[in-house]
Amino acid sequence: MKKIFVGSLPLDATQDSVSALFSEFGTVRSIDLARDVFTGKCKGFAFIEMEGHEARAAIAGLNGKTFGDKHIKVKFEDLKKRGKGRRR
Repeated sequence: MKKIFVGSLPLDATQDSVSALFSEFGTVRSIDLARDVFTGKCKGFAFIEMEGHEARAAIAGLNGKTFGDKHIKVKFEDLKKRGKGRRR
């Protein structure tokens, strides 16, 4: 199982629309779509889990492609950067 980072998603993106986009390349195991706490709208990024070969195909097929009105960025999750947000 591989985790993919998807960036530059349009604010009107939903779990269903992102799942439909990635399901062309295989089975989407999970989607964690970042949402604004107050508005519920997409914050512009998500994490998706797929099998390794399917994830590689999705990255090759979707990185830089237009989704909604944006060119999305699709790559494997960078574990070094994740979780380095604000700390108190």
